[in-house]
Amino acid sequence: MRGISRGIQLICLVLCLALLAGCGASKGAGGGKVELKLAYHLPVDHHLSKSVERFAKKVAEKSKGSVTVTTYPAGQLYTDKSMNDAIMSGGLDMGLNSTAMWTTVIPVLNVLDVPFLLPTYESVGKAIDGGLGKTLAAEMEKKGVHPLIWADYGYIQFCNNTRPIKTPADFKGLQLRGYGQIPAETIKALGGSPVTMGAAEVYTAIQRGTIDGQTSGQTAMYSRKMYEVAKYLTVTNHAFCEFVLAMNKAKFDSLTPEQRKAVEEAAQETRDEIRKETKDEDAASLKKLKEKGMEVYEVPAAEVKLWQDATKKVREDFIQANGEIGKQAVEECLKAGK
Repeated sequence: MRGISRGIQLICLVLCLALLAGCGASKGAGGGKVELKLAYHLPVDHHLSKSVERFAKKVAEKSKGSVTVTTYPAGQLYTDKSMNDAIMSGGLDMGLNSTAMWTTVIPVLNVLDVPFLLPTYESVGKAIDGGLGKTLAAEMEKKGVHPLIWADYGYIQFCNNTRPIKTPADFKGLQLRGYGQIPAETIKALGGSPVTMGAAEVYTAIQRGTIDGQTSGQTAMYSRKMYEVAKYLTVTNHAFCEFVLAMNKAKFDSLTPEQRKAVEEAAQETRDEIRKETKDEDAASLKKLKEKGMEVYEVPAAEVKLWQDATKKVREDFIQANGEIGKQAVEECLKAGK
């Protein structure tokens, strides 16, 4: 009898331990501490990198330590080319990447490169916080991705070393490097000849006269010392570069409501900080480029219509390629720009 009693006690002990283990696993999935891995490829001293690090700290504070975001900067974990697949598959919890790198999966994100849709920083914020942001987020959700932050990188401009560009007619005969399909189509629509090459080759190509100039953000122009090889800068604000801090949707949904709230609040606060910093960085870079000797021409607001008309075909081609969702995204941008 004593042997049977001990046997029953042992069975009860095993069952209790199994039950406790099950409870612990359940808590870990829905209410315990969670670690989220966040990768980005920008260098640690970039202002967006610093914002990501602040976001990680905010999440820890707002979740009272129940969510830890571990960051992997400068391509330590994934490159900008491999990151998105990892987020979609769940191999990576979060990643900061440019919307341009998402366009192969979600082509409508190219709308931000369609020229002269969003003329001011205020119109960009209005579009992203409104209809456009909802439309783009819905398309990302279909791919199993939840966008947390649309992170402003800044406006795109033109620089060259041949002549001042003040009207679309001034592009005729210029060979300019574009960083993607729509930038190349924009250069072509304006009368120039687009050239494909890596960003690292541009400085030397302008210096040697292989190309006349290029299109990029003024922050990039300053950091890459374009002022040493390109005399003329035209501030067109024709396109806007965004990054997106995206999270695997299944992982986001697995968090408790309190944890999701902490992550979303941290994201919104960081987004607002990034907007101000980006606008300030753009202005500071423009000032530095002038100080370095670049001749700067800023397209007056009254003349934007002239540039819109010149690049109308780029917009029409984008809508044709993306159908109804492309038309909707363009209309949402134009609405925000009014």
